[in-house]
Amino acid sequence: MSTSAKNVDTIWFTRCPVPTATGLAYKLGWLDSEFKPDGIHIKTLQEVGGDLARHHYDHQLATLVREGGNLLAIPAKAQGAPTRLVGLTWIDEAQAILVRPDSTIRSPAQLKGKRLALPAYRAADLAENRRGRSIARGMSLAGYKGVLASAGLTLDDVHLIEVSNERPTAGNSRENLGSLWGGLEPLINGEVDAIYVKGASSVDAARQHGAVVGIDIDKLPERRFRVNNGTPRPITVHEDLIENHFDLLVRFLYQTLRAAEWAKTNLAGVQEILQGEARASSAGVAAAYRDGFHLTLAPDLTSERVELFRQQKNFQLIYGILDRDFDFDAWIDHRPLEEARRRLEGYSKAA
Repeated sequence: MSTSAKNVDTIWFTRCPVPTATGLAYKLGWLDSEFKPDGIHIKTLQEVGGDLARHHYDHQLATLVREGGNLLAIPAKAQGAPTRLVGLTWIDEAQAILVRPDSTIRSPAQLKGKRLALPAYRAADLAENRRGRSIARGMSLAGYKGVLASAGLTLDDVHLIEVSNERPTAGNSRENLGSLWGGLEPLINGEVDAIYVKGASSVDAARQHGAVVGIDIDKLPERRFRVNNGTPRPITVHEDLIENHFDLLVRFLYQTLRAAEWAKTNLAGVQEILQGEARASSAGVAAAYRDGFHLTLAPDLTSERVELFRQQKNFQLIYGILDRDFDFDAWIDHRPLEEARRRLEGYSKAA
């Protein structure tokens, strides 16, 4: 047993329902195999649920690795969560502006003067001062802002129409955009001209409700126009994991990087796993994740990704999602991922 494995019986991780190398490593059994000799269990918040599920939002769990949306990770840090940013991924995942079939909206410039759906803050998120948890609102606002900017427009050039953000209580969640908010009804009923959606489950929902893609955000020419909740997606850990169990974190990240390498030559296997990870049909996965997404699942901390992530932090501060600013650069710790990459390269050369 390694020294850093002492007093640790479980490594937790949590990820969103999207493509992640962490999810692949877990489903392939590699994380279990890595830590089983130390008597350490690998568990996910999604599978255990209960009271522990709240740590996907607040990150107050010492041995947690979180690979999830930044609308939760950044506000948690701003509210004092003892986290470090150790990696960023970028996966274009079917961000789109949906319209009715009879709509003429097919380009960002054509959004000028139109009514765009803005999901309301959920009552609990306002009462508990956790505005980042109203994910649909934050994603929609960032999505519109980026699309409009690509055409030289701003949010002042459109009409934001607040719509219900109540999550469905019954029925198939795929029909309600992965339960992020109430669904496509405001668009279909003519209350708004367009809505923002993201992900494989949204592709399924659009198809079932008869909506069509007016603007494919993934096709916008510059990444800065596509920055949102999952682009970039952060990997954050509790400070205790770095300070007291550094080697365990490195081993975890090593298996993540290894899974990203596996994905490059196993697209069919990745897509099969993603049906469960993304909670979508095979058609939804194929439509949402494309253009060689499986070649770039590995996290990194390149200057480009860090600056795009800073853009998202600034967006959240400007639009009232954060309570306060924080030292963004001091949040980043390059060491664990750099060491994990060295180990992967070393093992690859030895093989």
